[in-house]
Amino acid sequence: MRIYITSVYVDDQQKALAFYTEKLGFVKKTDVPVGGGASWLTVVSPDDTDGTELLLEPDGHPASKTFKAALVADGIPLTSFAVADIHAEVKRLKDLGVTFTQDPMDMGTVTTAVLDDTCGNLIQIVQLA
Repeated sequence: MRIYITSVYVDDQQKALAFYTEKLGFVKKTDVPVGGGASWLTVVSPDDTDGTELLLEPDGHPASKTFKAALVADGIPLTSFAVADIHAEVKRLKDLGVTFTQDPMDMGTVTTAVLDDTCGNLIQIVQLA
């Protein structure tokens, strides 16, 4: 068994697609209209285009908005992405205008940083020691 798709709830799919591709560097994998202006919209790592897909899922359900707001209020990232060099990645992303709520923090076995995805989520990036 392996993880096939995981989701992030976003307030605007097109804004999310732009952020996740133009800033974070993912590539669009699937974009299938499902009605009501929404799509089954996924992105993947350019290093593993057949790997795990990230579904940019509309946050239309009231519970998803409450869930997202509670996580952000408590400073808790929704999900985490691995990077090879966290300091270089943070610099690259800041140069692109990405806002960080936590700069790189060494935690022994990992170094983490947390960014705002502009779609209502905090996202953690991690470099393993």
